[in-house]
Amino acid sequence: METPEFFETSPWIFGAPIELRPSLAGVARSDVVVIGGGFTGLSTALSLREAGVDVALVERDHCGAGASGRNAGHLTPTIGKDFPTLVKYVGQARAVEYARFADRSVHYTEEMIRKLGIDCEYRPVGNIITGLHPRHRGPLEKGAALAAKLGVNVSFLDETEVRRRHLPSHVRCGVLEQVGGHLHPGKYVLALRQAALDTGVRIFENSAVMRIEDSGSPVIVHTANGSISADKLVIATNAYTPVTLGRMRSKVFPVRVTLFRTPVLTEEQWQRLGWGGREGLYSAHEAMESYRPQADGRITGGSKWVQYGYGSTLTPGRLPEVFADWRALFRQRFPELPDVDIESFWGGWIGLTLDFLPVHQANKRGTVFHGIGFNGHGIAQGTYAGPMLADQVLGRPNPEVEMFQRRMIPLPPEPVRWLVVRGIASMLERIDRKVDADLAANH
Repeated sequence: METPEFFETSPWIFGAPIELRPSLAGVARSDVVVIGGGFTGLSTALSLREAGVDVALVERDHCGAGASGRNAGHLTPTIGKDFPTLVKYVGQARAVEYARFADRSVHYTEEMIRKLGIDCEYRPVGNIITGLHPRHRGPLEKGAALAAKLGVNVSFLDETEVRRRHLPSHVRCGVLEQVGGHLHPGKYVLALRQAALDTGVRIFENSAVMRIEDSGSPVIVHTANGSISADKLVIATNAYTPVTLGRMRSKVFPVRVTLFRTPVLTEEQWQRLGWGGREGLYSAHEAMESYRPQADGRITGGSKWVQYGYGSTLTPGRLPEVFADWRALFRQRFPELPDVDIESFWGGWIGLTLDFLPVHQANKRGTVFHGIGFNGHGIAQGTYAGPMLADQVLGRPNPEVEMFQRRMIPLPPEPVRWLVVRGIASMLERIDRKVDADLAANH
């Protein structure tokens, strides 16, 4: 077998015709400065421009170089760890509010795609939380029944329905999220970038932020070669926030996920596999596996084995042991495709919170606003954070911002944080290893 290719960013972005915007140099002024050129930063900038606000966006690399241009492409209404856990944590009424918020996030993103005429290979086919093992069935069925009873747009798929849909053979049962689907994240984020430029957003790329002065007014953002002052600042750097800006360390921490894609499958291989509805799939493991078809006929997948770096550092992504594990696992999950191997790997960092809910927080003076911590669901929730942040900047009431004002358990300092994160991860890995060992034994 050939050694798979490794992308430092992702195949979604690699080779894209990006003409970099100039770096920030000298002294500049703006009404609002946005730090971060991903889904959230670009969506916020677009929302502010619609209100006639002068916006400058500062990005350390190029727009889309972070998680927005690296993710697996699932546009999903998932929020929290899972719905039953969310109910236990916040109660039924608030859990339903969060679930409806997540649906609105998907619909807002779909409307953004339609309004801007973005060709990002979006397929509104839904996503399925898949049960692979008998122990997955009970929690999935009960969770789907509870969610459906409370008006959430999900439905349980039993073994008969799974076979009727001709899903891959490793799927035994599942929960269909009827809202959403999957898309090409690189095309989507770069289209948002172009739309922002077209509406007059000043974008400064290759402009890593070195220091922020926010003790008074105006706020001043410093880079290596310049500075920009503004009345308001929006921080939209998600997993990078505690690392590159030294902020929100007690609330958000980055973990590295690995993603892959196969070569283009032949028509005969697709017929062998089935999967006619082309839904996105992600498993009911404690640390999920995700799989989805691409528009060009490949399969993309990933997650499962994640890395946390001591001190919330950004861990490296070239992980030969993980790559080997994924190649072996792919053969187990897709026995219909013994002639298909993984062609390439990449990855990125997601911003996690202990309660698996996003963070929408402003400072006391109302000059600095954060929209971060999307827990792997940033295509929808990161995009929808744009109008939420714009309302905060403009002083407009927004009930969805209020929904996320909560008391958060702070992350402990190192080395306790590393021990806690590793302890939780080890516990979840043990559960999944037992499941996977049973599946391999019966393979």
